Amino acid sequence: MMTAERPNPPKNHTPSLDIGALERDAGLILEALGQGVCVCTRGGEIVWGNDVFRKYADGIQKRVAVACRRVASQAHDSDLDDPIRWRRRQVRIRVPASHQFFSVVVAPVVAIDGSSSDPANEPSRFVALVSEVTDQESLRQKIASINRAGRDLLRFEQGTLERMHVSERLALLEERVISAAGEILSFDHFAIRLLNEESNQLELVMSTGLPPEARAIDLFAELEGQGISGYVATTGRSYICADTADDERYVFGLESGGSSLTVPLRLFDRTLGIFNIERESTDAFSESDRQLAEIFGHSIAMALHILNLLVVERYKTREDATGNVQGELAGPLNDLLAEAEALRGETDDPHITSHIANIIKDAESIRRRMDNVASGAQTLLGAEDALQREHIDPVLEDKRILVADNERVVRETIRDVLTKRGCKVTTCDDGDSATKLLLQWKLSHDADQAFDLVISDINLGDKTGYEVFSAAKDAKDDLPVILMTGFGYDPHHSIVRASHEGLQCVLFKPFQVETLVEEARGAIADPVDPSA
Repeated sequence: MMTAERPNPPKNHTPSLDIGALERDAGLILEALGQGVCVCTRGGEIVWGNDVFRKYADGIQKRVAVACRRVASQAHDSDLDDPIRWRRRQVRIRVPASHQFFSVVVAPVVAIDGSSSDPANEPSRFVALVSEVTDQESLRQKIASINRAGRDLLRFEQGTLERMHVSERLALLEERVISAAGEILSFDHFAIRLLNEESNQLELVMSTGLPPEARAIDLFAELEGQGISGYVATTGRSYICADTADDERYVFGLESGGSSLTVPLRLFDRTLGIFNIERESTDAFSESDRQLAEIFGHSIAMALHILNLLVVERYKTREDATGNVQGELAGPLNDLLAEAEALRGETDDPHITSHIANIIKDAESIRRRMDNVASGAQTLLGAEDALQREHIDPVLEDKRILVADNERVVRETIRDVLTKRGCKVTTCDDGDSATKLLLQWKLSHDADQAFDLVISDINLGDKTGYEVFSAAKDAKDDLPVILMTGFGYDPHHSIVRASHEGLQCVLFKPFQVETLVEEARGAIADPVDPSA
């Protein structure tokens, strides 16, 4: 005899719910939520609470009751006519004593059909779902603070900036970055490196709280062998190192480093550099730290980009202005020279001829000087007058000076002017030659190869001014160095880097030759103390 088999339920079959069992287990369900749940009257009296809610401090329970009463009292008449529309409201409460924040979702207790147990159809009881959101609120406040700090980084007063050179502008930005990073993010040990697109090197431009060994490391934007910073700069992705002792990518940071966070400085889909933060404890950085660092890093990148745009704009504006003036004066100068030549051909009077010769000489001098101004960084101002005077300066006499500049006119002008003041000048047309001479002096200890002052352009083509500066300081700690740059433009950030290590001064081309002479006298007479 065959027995009938029980058919298998359909795959999408949903078992029927035992409403009675659910009602009996409602208390267990409310406890399983893991959130505080309470029921209160329209007047704010709590009549029931689950175990999580009852464990809240009395002050928190009272604030929830107040929130429920306020929500109930703010209901509009139209809402009360239709409780379904008034299904729930959300409020946020703050407990100053414990620095806690809670989200409270309040809803009226109504039947499934939307009716209320109250005869007037007004809900008399309310249920509140309470969740602690202290961490979320703290993150929200930090993001708001970071956004405000980011706006401060980008707030540059035009009048103030016009009076500043690039080193002063970057120093102002550095001050703001250090302040915001420390006060808001508690990032007290960090470094900012910018990518040199020509050499692919990540050049240090700002740092605080890191030892000299960490700042001196040369890093490049490469996937392997260049530490976490090189990896982040190449991939454009942030990197949390939970334990520096166990991460093979980690190079060196704090002497007792425990963990690090490195985020890219990105702008317009380009990676400008990296922002690296170090802490002595392991597992010190969370995902929220990463998020905050990325937000702040974007503001840093934007601020640096704006500063570079202002420098380029200044350069272009000056270039256009000098070109316009040069064009306006070219016609009158040509006419003046033509008239003077015509007059000289019509007179035999030696006295008048002498005056005409002076007019022609002065007109040609004006033209040359306008050409010099228009050339900008490729020339110096006042050189013509300075070269006509030979004056031995007692401070500069017999001093050995190394001059490195890849612009022949600038290099030779400085050489000739300083030679007339009594200096012994050695010139180099690139950075490699200059650093080799300094290294040779360091190794030989030969007084005949020594230098009393180094003057170098910032962009030498093959090397940066900072590299020449470093070679000079390596040869002799207190050897003064003067750096030069065109219109305050410092694409490799040599000025800021060298300023931290005893840079004597910076001259912004085109400068007056006499300014260079005075700076040279001051540097030799009173060299910078590297320990100061």
